Amino acid sequence: MKKTILALLLSSVSFAAVAAEVNVYSSRHYASDDQLYAAFTQATGIKVNRIEAKDEELVERLKAEGARSPADVLILADAARLQAAQDMGLLAAVDSPTLASKIPAQFREPNNHWFGFSSRARVIAYDPGLVTEAQAKNYATLADASMKGKVCVRSGAHPYNLSLLSAMMVHEGEAKAEAWAKGVVDNLARKPKGGDTDQIRAIAAGDCAIGLTNSYYYLRLQRSEKPEDAKVIDRVKMAFPDMAGHGTHVNISGGGMLANAPHKAEAVKLLEFLATDEAQQYFANGNNEFSVVAGVKLDNPELNAVSNFKADPLNVAAIGAKRNAAAQIMDRAGWK
Repeated sequence: MKKTILALLLSSVSFAAVAAEVNVYSSRHYASDDQLYAAFTQATGIKVNRIEAKDEELVERLKAEGARSPADVLILADAARLQAAQDMGLLAAVDSPTLASKIPAQFREPNNHWFGFSSRARVIAYDPGLVTEAQAKNYATLADASMKGKVCVRSGAHPYNLSLLSAMMVHEGEAKAEAWAKGVVDNLARKPKGGDTDQIRAIAAGDCAIGLTNSYYYLRLQRSEKPEDAKVIDRVKMAFPDMAGHGTHVNISGGGMLANAPHKAEAVKLLEFLATDEAQQYFANGNNEFSVVAGVKLDNPELNAVSNFKADPLNVAAIGAKRNAAAQIMDRAGWK
């Protein structure tokens, strides 16, 4: 009888360990994230249930679900979107000495409502036959009259461009930021369309001479074994702008615990796991994103080769505070 009771107790403990779970709403769509969450489950026994959608779709879903939402953690690919989620009251502050010590202040919201777990630089891609290296080292070049008819960009409504403009507003003021946006529009070789990789390919094809892209898109092509991608990289170079000034603009992928999270302890464990060396390696090796944790060794020669650039030290939460004003500037500038 005693053995039976003991067996039942052991069985219940085992079941509880397996039953532990955390529900993640994520706008990231990279294969390396599958491995990342699998590693978390292996390390902790906590199952990860994930729903993927675009940033704005996830936020709208959370608003509609309200207190009934099953979501524990929100992962988004932009600081401004995370700040917007916080402003809506969707995120709870997390008291974690681990996160406070590992995530630099630059990459987390000052009151710890959300944290950046990987970063990317907003760089300039250019045809070295048409644009000099010196010209490619400044965001201002995109708005210079010498680039008339030579610029390719994606939509001004996209978070990557809105965040860059927001950073400019913090540093230079709204008037200069708006003048820059209008200058970019005046220099367009075509209407804004496609994603960042499309801008790189358009430069290689001769449709334009210069454009904006996130660093990991360029590095993805650089690391590709496809002959057609190698041809693109042969034609297109990457430059880190404004290193003589404020530094190259950086944005983050990050996340936070939801205010109505039903599994708060598990949510904190997942967030802390994302700051481990193991998780940081998944971000870097799997998707060519820069580690935000100091001292992480990466098996990515192409990423390592460009990791020492001067990054803008602006706290990424300050970018989010300017997001609405940046969108209005984009509208006035005609950057659709």
